[in-house]
Amino acid sequence: MNEGADGTAKKAAKGATASRGPRARKADGEAEVLANIAAMSGSDRAMGERLHATIKANAPALSPRLWYGMPAYAKGGKVVCFFQSAQKFKTRYATFGFQHEANIDEGHMWPVAFALTELTAAEEARIGALVRKAVS
Repeated sequence: MNEGADGTAKKAAKGATASRGPRARKADGEAEVLANIAAMSGSDRAMGERLHATIKANAPALSPRLWYGMPAYAKGGKVVCFFQSAQKFKTRYATFGFQHEANIDEGHMWPVAFALTELTAAEEARIGALVRKAVS
């Protein structure tokens, strides 16, 4: 019986979220992403904050949301790009990547993920250009 009650509660919560407008859902997604970034440590947090600002400035149509526990940015409900902290998978670098929804094709082969150890103005400019292209 608890399964039914839990399922009903989940459906009700989902319905309540669905009945809210897109602005409210986008604000909720942004709050979740910002909280996720704030919980990161050291350089992951600094890069996450700068990436978030860079993505928002260059592709305001993207909606922040969590995707597999990582900050991500979606268009029409489909993830376009994401940030994976180094700490999450205990790697020596963070990853900024794109999903197949991104329009970043170049010929017959192109990169879809980038290792980040630091985010300087040069990387920010490159990421800004890639994000603008991704949503074009």
